[in-house]
Amino acid sequence: MAGPGAPAARWKSHIVRQLRQRDRAQKALFLELVPAYNRLLEKAELLARFSDKLQPEPNDVTPTPHQGPGDEESPSNADQVPSPDILRVKWQEEKEGLRLVCGEMAYQVVEKTAALGALETELEERQSRLAALEARAAQLREERARQAGQVDARRARNAAQRAAYEALRRQAGRREAALRALEEEARDLLERLVQRKARAAAERNLRNERRERAKQALVSQELKKAAKRTVSISENPDTSGNGTREKAEVTLPLPAEPEFLESEAGEKRPFRSASATSLTLSRCVDVVKGLLHFKKRRGHSIGGVFEQQYQGLPVCVAARLPTWAQDVLDAHLSEVNAVCFSSNGSLLATGGADHLIHLWNVVGGRLKANQTLGGAGSSITSVDFDPSGSQLLAATYSQAAQLWKVGEAQSKETLTGHTDKVTAAKFKLTRHQAVTGSRDRTVKEWDLCRACCSRTINVLSYCNDVVCGDHVIISGHNDQKIRFWDSRGPRCTQVIPVQGRVTSLSLSHDQLHLLSCSRDNTLKVIDLRFSNIRQVFRADGFKCGSDWTKAVFSPDQSFALAGSWDGALYIWDVDTGKLESSLRGPHCAAVNAVAWCCSGDQVVSVDQARKVVLWH
Repeated sequence: MAGPGAPAARWKSHIVRQLRQRDRAQKALFLELVPAYNRLLEKAELLARFSDKLQPEPNDVTPTPHQGPGDEESPSNADQVPSPDILRVKWQEEKEGLRLVCGEMAYQVVEKTAALGALETELEERQSRLAALEARAAQLREERARQAGQVDARRARNAAQRAAYEALRRQAGRREAALRALEEEARDLLERLVQRKARAAAERNLRNERRERAKQALVSQELKKAAKRTVSISENPDTSGNGTREKAEVTLPLPAEPEFLESEAGEKRPFRSASATSLTLSRCVDVVKGLLHFKKRRGHSIGGVFEQQYQGLPVCVAARLPTWAQDVLDAHLSEVNAVCFSSNGSLLATGGADHLIHLWNVVGGRLKANQTLGGAGSSITSVDFDPSGSQLLAATYSQAAQLWKVGEAQSKETLTGHTDKVTAAKFKLTRHQAVTGSRDRTVKEWDLCRACCSRTINVLSYCNDVVCGDHVIISGHNDQKIRFWDSRGPRCTQVIPVQGRVTSLSLSHDQLHLLSCSRDNTLKVIDLRFSNIRQVFRADGFKCGSDWTKAVFSPDQSFALAGSWDGALYIWDVDTGKLESSLRGPHCAAVNAVAWCCSGDQVVSVDQARKVVLWH
């Protein structure tokens, strides 16, 4: 820090510097004037000496003004000085000229003095402005030094936070690995427990069967003994007086068919032989075992419960590649996230961040507004028609999925249960069933008749998209994996890793191929019969614009279509893996989603700049 005398020394030096600058400026103005004035003084002094020499003396003889015509001019007249009158006249003329020059110079001195004053005023203003700028520069240097210190501190803090983040990431990786190991161990334990319970149940059934057989054998032996026992029967009452009755011993053979025995009261009661009783018990045991076996088979069979399927969807024979934009609309108030055609291609749905879903009719190559569906309450992330085209399902950021009936403006059902944004919602091929995926790391199956969750699948990573087959649910996740779930069992049946976060999934019509789009800027075709990657699509300039960029198959499964961050559409041939074409034009922002009509003639794309484009 400077001492108290520093400001005084500063302004004194500033005054001295200004005085020196003024002296230099004024001296520069008089540098030409002073020599000229000195020359004038020298000439005046020289003329004064000439005038003194030319003064006539008293003894001078005046020459004869006239000479004779025959006289010649003497050589002495040629060397004489001009007459004083002539010199005096010349001196007066030169004096007048010098006076005029002196006047002009004095006038110039006045002008130069005025100009000098103006320049001094301007100099003072510039010096004051320079002083203000120097003070501002000093403040800026101090501010720069302070901000540089803050930048260094933030860099150090960022480095510390980066190190802490790396440590936490490693710790999370270790815990995730430990969690996977524990889950594997839990699954193994569960399998062993189920096997033990199955063995215990089998052993108990065997013991019960042995016990039942022993009981049947005991009953059979008792029936045989009872059949061979001698029975006393009174035929006539006592007529004699001794009070005795005649008895007949009858040995009853083992009957083959059920008979009726007559009681002492004259009533008939059923009697079954040992063979008939044994047959009946064994048949009952067989029937019970058959029922149990059927129940067990029914609980683990595909056909255990009758499931009503949708009718077959129309199949496209050959899709046509789009070449030009037929219609361009600013359809929403903000970016458009989702687009979907109905099963017959007559209706189109678009959903955006303005919380609205617009339904469009494709008429004559133009998009005509049909209906607007409200009530979502948050941004729309996914839309899907059911195979019949009568219902529409949308995933929203409000931790729920909304179900509409086509033709009704109000939402029919709200599927709540997720604890974070719902990123995907799709209908299953079975009627009144749907599947949703969320950022809360769960995939849920829904019974739409009761509007309740029938099953929750917990996953280790965010779910970005789901698709449904006949008996399989496929989910794409943020941890660069595609997971397969059997809708008839609780476990994950298969995991396929890919490079980059999965942004979308598209299942072919025959359910034999799966198209995935990921943040490594590639599309992959997975053969579900062999669970391997059949094709990988890349292109110069293609880049996924977001974590929800959607790619689709063409209806005939011959092409793959996706939108890029620069607004271009890229189309690849599925069989050869080559880029067929790229479409550019109306889009000036990243393309979020695309849809291909089931007829194969039209394509619709939506972007982050509110545009919906119909391609033909």
